[in-house]
Amino acid sequence: MLVSVVVVNYNGGEAILDCLQSVQLHTGHLVRSPAAEGMMGAGTDAATEALPRPTQAAPTETTPTQTARTQAALTEAAQPLCEGVEVLVVDNASDDGSPDAIKEKFPWVRLIPSGANLGFGAGNNLGVRHARGEYLVFLNPDTLVSEGWLDALVGELMHGGGSREANSREASSGDAGPGDAGSGDGGSREALNVRPEVGLVTSKILMADNPDIINTCGNNVHLTGITLCRGLGEPRTAMGKVEDVSAASGAAFAMRREVFEKLGGFDEDMFLYMEDTDLSLRAQLAGYRCRYVPGSIVLHRYALKMTPMKVFYQERNRYLTLLKNLRWATLAVLLPAALWAEVITWAFVALRDRANAGNKIRAYRWIWSNWKSILRKRATAQSLRRAPDRAIVRSMSIRLDFGQATSPALALVGHIVFDPIFALFKLVALAIVWW
Repeated sequence: MLVSVVVVNYNGGEAILDCLQSVQLHTGHLVRSPAAEGMMGAGTDAATEALPRPTQAAPTETTPTQTARTQAALTEAAQPLCEGVEVLVVDNASDDGSPDAIKEKFPWVRLIPSGANLGFGAGNNLGVRHARGEYLVFLNPDTLVSEGWLDALVGELMHGGGSREANSREASSGDAGPGDAGSGDGGSREALNVRPEVGLVTSKILMADNPDIINTCGNNVHLTGITLCRGLGEPRTAMGKVEDVSAASGAAFAMRREVFEKLGGFDEDMFLYMEDTDLSLRAQLAGYRCRYVPGSIVLHRYALKMTPMKVFYQERNRYLTLLKNLRWATLAVLLPAALWAEVITWAFVALRDRANAGNKIRAYRWIWSNWKSILRKRATAQSLRRAPDRAIVRSMSIRLDFGQATSPALALVGHIVFDPIFALFKLVALAIVWW
């Protein structure tokens, strides 16, 4: 068995070096020990206590969120990883010197120059074409991994449905599904069990600057396709069981190579944002499940910020994801919810990104001008269908976490106004969508 860890770098600076050093330090032999078996899926104190901690030392050449153990190790000679694991870094034409630094400090890394900034999806696809692994792990360059992170992820895939402990916990928890995972609107796995194989597994991701706080535990996909962090801001002790989620987080997740290739990999047109959601929905459409594994703990240098093109990529890719993966009849049923989403996203743009408001129009234009290409992508996704749309809709959340984008007062107003509306839309959709 060989595991390939793929990291896409674009001017990652010190962050990519810290990431690789943490992988070197915290990636052991992929042998299931009783300790690892106990940590996997349970999110136990043993697992969380083993995670790297941000250093409180005075600033040095390393980054403020780099672990103390990593800082010390950077002064030591690089050691290769354990047998059975390879690390590939796809460099998207960085000009900050990070490729040379990677060559110097981590000679065991397979550095693959792309020659241009291909974006996240195309960069990862290039890495997979060079990878030799039976299992593929995708890691953001601004992450730090903890002890046992890889064993927990790959172990869940190897069990094809989780460890014995995870299965027993699921049995005792009843018919919980993605819709229950922090979205507060119920739901069940229903037809997602048409083919019970696990397709994607995603880590428990904590804030690098405060590892006691969750960044995301898988992602919540809203009824309108808007995707948000699941569990953002909650204590790290929350969400401590293995469970199905709406989507994996692109910051740290794994899947079997055969599943990745069957799905056609990442959609390279997306360039940035939502690629993980699209891949997750295509996997569920093909009958696979997305699983959250709290025993795999990763720190992420996360900051919610607006960039000039962010609204364009997020909105364009949201439309593209829905158009590719849902039946036309389902899209028609969800049209009222989609129109309300337009009201909400336009309000967000007016409040947070007014200078780039034209990007919403640009997203509409892209969809229109690339309609034939979208239909071809849709045909490919639908040809792999093994699960009904009803299962996908059931897994979707009714709650938009407005607190991730605005003030607490406005967030409260948003929940009071919109949560009941989207709850009604979902009830109506589930009453109609039996296909």
